[in-house]
Amino acid sequence: MSALPERAGEAAGAIAADEAATFFASLARETRLLVAVSGGPDSVALTGLLAAWALGEGRPALHAATVDHGLRAESADEAAAAGSLCERLGVPHRILRWEAPKPANGVQAAARAARYDLLAREACRLGGAAIVTAHTLDDQAETLLMRMAHGSGPAGLAGMRFRSRRGEAAILRPLLDVAKARLIATAQARGLPFVHDPSNANPRFERVRWRAAAAFLSEHGLDAARLGLLARRMTRQEEALDALAAAALERVRMVSPVEGMMRLGLGAIATEPDEILLRVVAKALAEMADAAESYGRLERLEACAAALRAALREGVAMRRTLSGFILSLDPGGLLTIRPEGRRRRGVHPATS
Repeated sequence: MSALPERAGEAAGAIAADEAATFFASLARETRLLVAVSGGPDSVALTGLLAAWALGEGRPALHAATVDHGLRAESADEAAAAGSLCERLGVPHRILRWEAPKPANGVQAAARAARYDLLAREACRLGGAAIVTAHTLDDQAETLLMRMAHGSGPAGLAGMRFRSRRGEAAILRPLLDVAKARLIATAQARGLPFVHDPSNANPRFERVRWRAAAAFLSEHGLDAARLGLLARRMTRQEEALDALAAAALERVRMVSPVEGMMRLGLGAIATEPDEILLRVVAKALAEMADAAESYGRLERLEACAAALRAALREGVAMRRTLSGFILSLDPGGLLTIRPEGRRRRGVHPATS
């Protein structure tokens, strides 16, 4: 555990109560909040700030939960310490244990998925609580760098959102514009003990390697603040394009007499920008797919949309498969989408 004198926290820019109230203003309309507290400085600071804020009149009921992933020998003690802190702050707390077998590879991704699943289940048990996480501006910057490396499009480069969903549970990130250093300072200033997870410094994990790269990029002007600004601009663009694509999908949607099939009159949007056509196809596929499915990698979607565009321009028929669906375009611009066999994936010419 670590705790430094209040003066050190103030010098580093601890978050004051009135500033926290501004960050939490959008949370006031929720009935219940479930703050995810790992025991690290970010979530500890968030929990301390929320505990004080929630005492105000008309504020939502506050609960806390710690996920014990069972990946380190110290994790059970750290979860118990987080519970003790919550008891001190007057916040009801539960420990949620990830008891499933741990994968040999991709353990961080699996742990993240399990964490959100457990939190969503707990939020449901509490009667529809909104999950609050301590993601910071630094986390946002690392996420953008990772997504750039993975070839993300505009949606991915919008980064983490202030509000998203995990099944029925809302996930709120009120401190997404706040630097991590300020949360460390806040925990120190309030005398809130926290721990450091050694996996956060282990270079075998991708996010840790990007964290080191982010420090280098910051020295050359590409710091967390600039990356955060990029995310906000991309979010603005993404929301506008998504709305235009949703409206375009409704314009081209045709009533299909066959269940499990979608028909789109793409000729009506033949002159729209490529991005709108691409998004219309993506939305149609996402609408038809099972909850666990998606339309695949962006590059495959782009290749399929480009082929559709060329066929529309030339007035010829085209047939492709994409992520488990057959897309058949007739010379008049009518696109029919129907499921294919589940054994095939990707974009390639469909066979009869």
